[in-house]
Amino acid sequence: MKNLSEKPSQLITKEFAKELNLNYTHKRGKLIHKSTKKEDANAIWYSLEALESYINYIKTHGADTGYEVDGIRFYFGVYPDDEKHGEKAGLTTLFLAATGKKTLSAEENANQIQSFVMAKEDASADIESLDPMNYGNIGRPPSIIY
Repeated sequence: MKNLSEKPSQLITKEFAKELNLNYTHKRGKLIHKSTKKEDANAIWYSLEALESYINYIKTHGADTGYEVDGIRFYFGVYPDDEKHGEKAGLTTLFLAATGKKTLSAEENANQIQSFVMAKEDASADIESLDPMNYGNIGRPPSIIY
């Protein structure tokens, strides 16, 4: 079992985070929505409770539907330009989709023929039977760049 107090291998320095954010701002500019004149999101925030709840949902329901959940893919999106979406209409969003692989039943596993030839393992795919997660809070940090 992995030691939960270990640092994740994907951590980056604060300096690199600032560079990435500055690159985004310079390449995308300060995006202003044309019809509402609102500044677009430059960050999306989810509470730990919401993320933990989503992780629990995808692990539980993924297993129930025959998948081994192995990750979360993050997608960029844009809300439709209609009143139904209020202040978020026309603005950037980030939504999460569970990824994984279909598990073999005991019978399928027993019937599988072993091969001495190295076969490429199937890549993780989005699990379409699980609902994606959205509706984080739009972040526009007032003074923080990153």
